[in-house]
Amino acid sequence: MKILYQAADRIEAQLLKDHLRDHHIETLVQGEYLSGGVGELPALQFPLLWVIDDRDLELAKRLIREWFGAAARQAAWVCPNCGESNEGQFRVCWNCGLPHE
Repeated sequence: MKILYQAADRIEAQLLKDHLRDHHIETLVQGEYLSGGVGELPALQFPLLWVIDDRDLELAKRLIREWFGAAARQAAWVCPNCGESNEGQFRVCWNCGLPHE
C-alpha cells in the first residue's frame, strides 16, 4: 500500500476515490475527519489517498492527472436562468439548479 495523493479536503478525497473505483482501483482514505480536531492538531492536516495494490499506483496517478486536466479544460459558464457564474466542471447551476447543456 502506497500514498497516492494528498487531497485538499475530504470531498476531493472521496471524489477521487470514487473515480478510481470506477476504474477498478481500490483505495483507502486516511485522515478524512482530522478537520474536526482543528485547534488541537497541527494546522496542515489533509486527507491522504492510498492505493491498496502497489501495481495500480502508476495507473492511478495517470487517472488523477487526467481527472484534474479535464476539469481545468471545461470553460466557465453563465446560467441563462439566473445569470450566476459557474465553474466549468459544474453540470448544474449552483444557484438555481438549472442543468447546463
